[in-house]
Amino acid sequence: MLHKRFPALERTLPFARLGDGPTPVRELTGLTRNNLWCKDESGYGNGGWGGNKVRKLEWLLPEARRRGASTIFTVGATGTNWGLVAALYARDLGIDTVLALIDQPEDDHVREQQRRLRQSGATMHFTHSKPLTIAAAPWLLLRHTRGLKLPYYLPAGGSAPIGVLGYVETGLELAAQVAAGELPQPRHIVTAVGSGGTVAGLALGCALAGLQSQVLGVVVNDTLPLGACDLVRLADRTGTVLRKRGAEFDVPLLRLTTTREYLGRGYGHPTPEAAAAARVAASAGLRLETVYTAKAFAAALAADLDGPVLFLNTYGPRE
Repeated sequence: MLHKRFPALERTLPFARLGDGPTPVRELTGLTRNNLWCKDESGYGNGGWGGNKVRKLEWLLPEARRRGASTIFTVGATGTNWGLVAALYARDLGIDTVLALIDQPEDDHVREQQRRLRQSGATMHFTHSKPLTIAAAPWLLLRHTRGLKLPYYLPAGGSAPIGVLGYVETGLELAAQVAAGELPQPRHIVTAVGSGGTVAGLALGCALAGLQSQVLGVVVNDTLPLGACDLVRLADRTGTVLRKRGAEFDVPLLRLTTTREYLGRGYGHPTPEAAAAARVAASAGLRLETVYTAKAFAAALAADLDGPVLFLNTYGPRE
């Protein structure tokens, strides 16, 4: 949809379709909040995992190939969905993946993700903390250099401006669904903020499409600066990339706020509100996890928001 809206980008911003859209929207009924809708990204992705990370890789992996990289290097926690998705889809395109992994509270989900990561073929380095990861990164990049070509670095969650394009695209997709009468224009769109790219891109895409929706980012990560001003800056950087690559548009007003009310003790730590929200979601046919999506759904259920409210489900497990 970005290429259709800005034809000049076809030559300058390569894209590889990794999933089938548009993802479905539906009203969630019988819950504690009325006029609550869901755009379900869990089915997006034709590989070994789905969800919001795939949207980012549709732009990031072609960019890596454009730059001649045969290896990508990225970071995440030990139970990282992002690292797993990057490894699986990069492997399908003949690109190797190197991961630096930071400790998070261990539970069944983390242990299962570690098993999947080992099967993905990714090279894993357990760097334990953010400071140690920053210190080790230059050495890891040099260690995995091939033919004098450094690995292409992808920040946590794929939340570089090129990756943010995945959710600019999704904002345009949502606007098309509203125009087609599949759902009312949301007053609020609620989703999790882990690294920021999803919320920043969604706010920019909705603004470009003319939607008046207010995006509420539910912060679930206390290791990165993820206030509204940080996310607006990321969206602005993404807009700059679009214009440098040939898109012409006036800078739109972004409607974006964040809340840390549902974070709990920090990243990866479950909360009673998230556990309860996951059970409510299951009754509506949504499979959530307590690190990201259940905390965001708790906000969608309980926050003081005028309707219609749209919950963006970003979790995409595969059996």
